[in-house]
Amino acid sequence: MESKAILKFARIAPRKVRRVADLIRGKKAGDALIALKFMPYRGADIVGKVLKSAMANAEQKKAVNPEDMNVKAFVDQGPTLKRMEPRSMGRANVIRKRMSHITVVLEENSK
Repeated sequence: MESKAILKFARIAPRKVRRVADLIRGKKAGDALIALKFMPYRGADIVGKVLKSAMANAEQKKAVNPEDMNVKAFVDQGPTLKRMEPRSMGRANVIRKRMSHITVVLEENSK
């Protein structure tokens, strides 16, 4: 049985969140939660909240102990906000503010 949680339109660049998601992929949910707590990255807090939500969803489904389930996490790019920054001589630079769609899936161990 699977349980999942999705966070869409998170205001953090996908490559910053992927760095965190790659570190917890394949771990048990309980171990991943502890690892996320001590990571120095901003994306770790966001992924931690999504992981807790997926664990709560698994608990509602009366699945096996959510802490023993394996983590599958992936991050997709969402829409990009484009802002203009004035530069010298009438020019402008585009500032891209990227968003992420974060998905965490918990699945039972296959023994």
